[in-house]
Amino acid sequence: MLHWIKFNLVGVLGFALQSAALFVLTHIAYPISYLAATTVAVELAVLNNFVWHQRWTWSDRRSTTKRETMRRLAKFNLTTGLVSILGNLVLMSVLVGRFRLPATPANVLTVAVCSILSFFLADRIAFEGSANC
Repeated sequence: MLHWIKFNLVGVLGFALQSAALFVLTHIAYPISYLAATTVAVELAVLNNFVWHQRWTWSDRRSTTKRETMRRLAKFNLTTGLVSILGNLVLMSVLVGRFRLPATPANVLTVAVCSILSFFLADRIAFEGSANC
């Protein structure tokens, strides 16, 4: 349960980063399409979340080498990251493209939907446990 709570706290930070990046990429910087902006924003959040999860959420499951950390990052990106990016792209294209919701509220909905599956993938695959779990 503690991992779930920490995961969600880190998720709030990642969500803030993702939302800010999405806003900047679609409104302030030279505006790009909401789908391209979503991809970039989600990957920024995924990388940010990995660092926090490695250092805090699953600090009881320490990696002992840089190689293990890189393997975890690869697994995290291929599981949680892929679910986040694909889930966000599919849901954003439906919510914004089809139902014409504004990008920010659509982003809130997509993150909520993707977070549950992302937790289980992170817990069971990317940060798979040791005897301390």
